[in-house]
Amino acid sequence: MRSPAAAFAWELRHRHQWALIALVAYLFVLAMLKPLILKPGQVGSLFPPDGMAGLLIAPFMLTFLYFVAVFSFGLAGDLAARQSIYPIRMFARPVTTAALAGWPMLYGTAAMTSLWLMMALFARWSWGIIDLPLIWPALLAAAFLAWMQALAWMPYGLPGLRLIVAVLWLASLDAVIMLALHFKAPEPVMVAFLAPQLPLAYVAACVVVARARRGDVPDWRGIFVRQQIVGVQANRRDSLLSPARAQVWFEWRQHGLSLPVWVGILLPFELALLFLADTNAPSLVYYTLLVVLLTPPLIAAFVAATVSKSNPQVRDAYGMTPFIATRPLTSAALVAAKLRMTLRSTLAAWLLVLVAIPLALTLSGTWPAVIEPASRGIDAIGTPRAIVIAMLLFSGLLASTWKQLVQGLYIGLTGRAWLIKANAALLLAILILIGPLADWIVANRFVLVTLWDALPWILAGLMCFKLSAAAWVAARLYHGRLVSDRTLVTGAAVWLAAVVALRALLVWFIDTPAVASYYLTLVAILAIPLARVSATPLALAWNRHR
Repeated sequence: MRSPAAAFAWELRHRHQWALIALVAYLFVLAMLKPLILKPGQVGSLFPPDGMAGLLIAPFMLTFLYFVAVFSFGLAGDLAARQSIYPIRMFARPVTTAALAGWPMLYGTAAMTSLWLMMALFARWSWGIIDLPLIWPALLAAAFLAWMQALAWMPYGLPGLRLIVAVLWLASLDAVIMLALHFKAPEPVMVAFLAPQLPLAYVAACVVVARARRGDVPDWRGIFVRQQIVGVQANRRDSLLSPARAQVWFEWRQHGLSLPVWVGILLPFELALLFLADTNAPSLVYYTLLVVLLTPPLIAAFVAATVSKSNPQVRDAYGMTPFIATRPLTSAALVAAKLRMTLRSTLAAWLLVLVAIPLALTLSGTWPAVIEPASRGIDAIGTPRAIVIAMLLFSGLLASTWKQLVQGLYIGLTGRAWLIKANAALLLAILILIGPLADWIVANRFVLVTLWDALPWILAGLMCFKLSAAAWVAARLYHGRLVSDRTLVTGAAVWLAAVVALRALLVWFIDTPAVASYYLTLVAILAIPLARVSATPLALAWNRHR
């Protein structure tokens, strides 16, 4: 029989061993890149300082976010719910409450500390970056995770209150660290501030886990209710006039807040960099805004794994629950409900971004760093073209976020564990290798010229594969009567209209003889999703009727 420590360690290791293996493999590749491939003096030319930082920071930042989600059990529960997201099944274990809170926090602290030490030591040994401190950043990562665990495991009296409390508390911690960096506080001061955070977070976690284990969940909703419950229930019944609307409401309650929540958690920490920026050297402002604008699409790629699951409360249940399988809806209607939910979730996340950016620029006083180059750009290209470009960029980011949420549904809804895990491993491998591969291609002129010459054939091949897959999916949908003929024709017409509109915008924006028109046609065809979204009803029907 395993001890409590071994049981917790086995569960965490068994569930996430592939991610750890991928991280170790990436570090091994980076470590061997310098002594085996690069010649002396070639590191600086092939990988400039920013490139080396990107190679090092990107996988570690993804691993940091992954550790936060794993050790706080954020992937196993609803962050917007009132009850604790600590797994209920673990409350029945014959261990003390201190052990329930302590072992995940201990393993999380060890993982976060090891992550930073590994990054810092690797940067020093392999790439010669010697200015990285070792102690206080490790304590900061561990304290961030410890408080996230305590706040996530706490039961709250109102839905969504967990998110507000977590964002405010962690933003306050981040603000203190930013001020200390701004005033160049020595490392002993940083350690003296961060070290006590760990035992304080542990005490708080023991208290909140004990409350959750007793089932003590406060309910403050009656304070804000002005109508009787009967009236509220009647209004809700009136608003859900059809099974389709009820399914959309159910999907929103299950998954809709995942993307806005994670975006809302990250925004304060990213926008805090604006308070350290110098208006005379606005590069940090531009970098911060770029990171903020890319946050929703990147987070959507990770949230999509949860959105596609039919039973988000049970992480090992890839199959469909009877509650969903027996709903009085077709597979196409169930997919339509998910698509509507993802659209609302995307709009909610970007609403947070559009509100947070002007507020942060105003409070930090960095508006001039943005207005001056924007004014020069408008004078250079004209106001109408500048407005269209801005709208096009925003629409592209919005569409990219929604695309990240929906393009993996056809994998997750199959219910096949081997297919889901293989797809996740493939995406992780691509994400890890794309940075070094891109740097190698850019630095190697022969490879770059070869790829540029072969680009039309590559794009044409991808287009043929996409259209062939879409035709196969359409035939399966038609013969299986999963969607109506009208839906197939309408979907094809909408996709074709989107392709034509995107090509027209690209032709208007890139009006130069250096780029052939067929390039723009191929890009438009490949950019608009078709086969994967169309295959989602097939995947759901395969899972639903197996």
